[in-house]
Amino acid sequence: MDTSRVITLFIAVVRAGSFSQAAAEAGLSPQAVSKAVRQLEDSLGVRLFHRTTRSLSLTEEGERLFELASPGLRLLDEALENVRNSRKDMDGVIRVAAPTSFGQHMLIPLVRDFQDLHPGVQFDLLLEDHFTDLIDAKIDVGFRGGNPPERNLVSRRIGDIGLYICAAPRYLEKHGAPQTVDELAAHRCTGFRQPNTGRLVPWELRIDGGTVYKDIPTVASFNTVEGEVQAVREGVGIGQLAAYMAEADIAAGRLVHLLPHTVTVNSGVYMYYQQRTQMPQRVRQFIDFASERAPGLFPKIKHPTRFCLEK
Repeated sequence: MDTSRVITLFIAVVRAGSFSQAAAEAGLSPQAVSKAVRQLEDSLGVRLFHRTTRSLSLTEEGERLFELASPGLRLLDEALENVRNSRKDMDGVIRVAAPTSFGQHMLIPLVRDFQDLHPGVQFDLLLEDHFTDLIDAKIDVGFRGGNPPERNLVSRRIGDIGLYICAAPRYLEKHGAPQTVDELAAHRCTGFRQPNTGRLVPWELRIDGGTVYKDIPTVASFNTVEGEVQAVREGVGIGQLAAYMAEADIAAGRLVHLLPHTVTVNSGVYMYYQQRTQMPQRVRQFIDFASERAPGLFPKIKHPTRFCLEK
């Protein structure tokens, strides 16, 4: 017996004053409602209604059950209505996952600007370089660099990741600047290890009109983008850095952009989320807001030519 169902039908009969009216409101037959109430009576071992062909009234036990159960049902109805209304409510929490570098440089400004428009929205940010599963982590919106996420997710490309070869003035004063890609082998270079695999990521270069991937010997490798950027700033070596991480340092003279003809923008930053049919209004609004504002946060790439098809 489905206890919550039969109690709901019992209360519906009491409120309607008849089995037929309660059945019509529930979309059931009077026989089905009567059977459900009898199951409840059999389970409790008491009669809940006095039934005649012309009248229906509660027994003493029926009155007691109605008095005790109806407040709980009202609370349940209110809870369900609150959840339904939350889809339209802008107040509440949005859980967002993003790579640490993107989160610090791009996502936080988006969060600030969105909260200026909607002060009742709170954000719970999960910043890590591993790919985050939306369902397992109970995430509303995710961001990631590279290729669009696989699986049954909606994804939007919101920006291009240009790759700049950079070095600090301090390094160049000591070691000089490479004039060609081949000269990189004679320099001290840094590298980035993919957090999910631990593998050193090859450098992606534009050479002779195409994209070439080269394994560059490194003097220091990192599993965080921020760590590699800081090492390059300090003059540890030459690194290939995401343009959105290096642009401000280049403008301020803390980094020098080397071999600019090698820049590629094959990969991008993607925003991903589940289907929007049952999405709270605040999440829907944030997705639209990020789709509109995020592209303007990425630097204009000097050589924005793509050579590989997006998957």
